Amino acid sequence: MLNALDVEGILSMGCERFMTVGRHLMLPWGVLRPMDGFVSLALTKQIIGKHMNLVITPHNLSLTEALESHIRGRIEKLEHIDPRAISAQVIIEHDKTIAPENAFKCSMRLAVAGPDLYAEDHESDMYAAIDLVTKKIEQQIRKRHNKEKAKNHALGARAKQELQDANL
Repeated sequence: MLNALDVEGILSMGCERFMTVGRHLMLPWGVLRPMDGFVSLALTKQIIGKHMNLVITPHNLSLTEALESHIRGRIEKLEHIDPRAISAQVIIEHDKTIAPENAFKCSMRLAVAGPDLYAEDHESDMYAAIDLVTKKIEQQIRKRHNKEKAKNHALGARAKQELQDANL
């Protein structure tokens, strides 16, 4: 569990909002996991910067600046939609052995609190594959957000109904 020195160190980093869940410390920018009894400050997401980690892995093609900037732009869009995202891993491939309409493959894994989000797509154009994968991840983020809102709304409605029943 956390001791006073750990909490003091977190407050000195400028974080006033945090909570503990078991042995994990939940912060606005990520999760601190204890290692051998000590809280590790090695986060996947940078503490000072607000941007998530991004790993781009090309297979059988070269990663050009244009391609990298296109991927970064799409990831920034996802980060805008879900600022709690920790990291993103993008794998782009060119497979010359399959049909030309499916020659380019893009897969993306977005690390968020809870289960990671994953999508992949095959297209004839790499940029189209990246756009479609981003769209699929965005839909998954929105679906998760809507489920959370519906759950919170149901809890609030249930509490309101209980109060009304108690007042009758």
